[in-house]
Amino acid sequence: MGGVSAVRRFPVVADLTWVTAGAMTANVAGYLLQLLAGRWLGVTGYSEFASLLAVQLLCAVPALALQNVVARELVRGAGTAALRGLQWRCAVIVALVAAVLVPLVAVTLHAGVAATAAALGAAPALVLLSGEQGVLQGSKRFRALGVVLGAAGVARVAPALIILALGGGATIALWAAACGIATAAVLARIVAGAPSERARNEPGEVSAPGVLPVLRAAQVQAAMMALSSADLIVVRIVLDDVDASRYALGTIATKIAFWLPQAVGVVLYPRMAQPTHSASAIRAALAVLSGIGLVAVLGAALAAPLAPLLAGEDYAPIQGLLWLFALHGALLAVLQGAVLSAIAVDRTSLALVTWLGLVVEVTLMLALARSIPALITTAVSVAATTTVVVAVMVLRAADHTARPEPLRPVG
Repeated sequence: MGGVSAVRRFPVVADLTWVTAGAMTANVAGYLLQLLAGRWLGVTGYSEFASLLAVQLLCAVPALALQNVVARELVRGAGTAALRGLQWRCAVIVALVAAVLVPLVAVTLHAGVAATAAALGAAPALVLLSGEQGVLQGSKRFRALGVVLGAAGVARVAPALIILALGGGATIALWAAACGIATAAVLARIVAGAPSERARNEPGEVSAPGVLPVLRAAQVQAAMMALSSADLIVVRIVLDDVDASRYALGTIATKIAFWLPQAVGVVLYPRMAQPTHSASAIRAALAVLSGIGLVAVLGAALAAPLAPLLAGEDYAPIQGLLWLFALHGALLAVLQGAVLSAIAVDRTSLALVTWLGLVVEVTLMLALARSIPALITTAVSVAATTTVVVAVMVLRAADHTARPEPLRPVG
């Protein structure tokens, strides 16, 4: 039995390795961009750049939702060609919404219109990129998915870094990043193209869904991503530019702890979408995410003295708070795993708890928090409460679904 178990585990470990390598490549590139941008743009210019990156992350919500829906529907037998049509419909809708939001976001964040347009203009390309990642994920081509994840991260970051290194400002760097994302979407289409088409060119395939399932998944993902990014937007309102930049740099630790274990959800997601394996997959995901989060918090505490050396002495005041930033990200990673399972089985009502957490967090920050310690403590407290509630609800629902009928005595 031990040999059989090891054989079954090996493909999962290999898949996790490939996806983790690709995701880590992308994430390290992203952290490098924020770190160097913080140094090159200075404490007075970095907050605009970081806030617009946070807005861009929120605009990636429909992209992430589309990836999850595409992967789920491929598991259920939908055709790749029809799902690619869905990708283009979603991309057009996102482009129209982004165009409307540009002036509103620019005024709210006191940012330039051109810089805001660059951040939001990347959203349609993110949709197409994530759709192709969903094709790879749903067809369990995790090696190719890992390659695409890593290449996309480098393609997004490298042009922006070059611009910043040459003395360009935030606006040109954001436009360069948007062009890199578009290039990555083309690459992903090439990688995902021929094999999946042959695999799905079969009679009797399930019809692809419309936009509505993507919207349902998007509101779940939107609640999650809004909760993970709202603090970066609020700090632009309640803090001055210097402290806002310091807080923004501290959230690099949050992002590391949040994105470090994302491969766990990606690889286990197809099993979450199958009722017979859903409960065990959810338990495994939450346990692994919690363990990785603990390691991330300890790592942030040990590495804290290096922060001023890497980012500059202007950021020394947040050194002792980095473990709190990492704890925030670790809690959000567990919450992400829980809500991902809800999307896998189309159980979207759980998002209401996350939306409530978002409202509470923003309200408390705007009303009471006027310092970096107060802001991050509020974020951690709300994230912890929301994560515990959602995780308990998910586990209870999974146990109820998987519970077998009781045996009845004969005669």
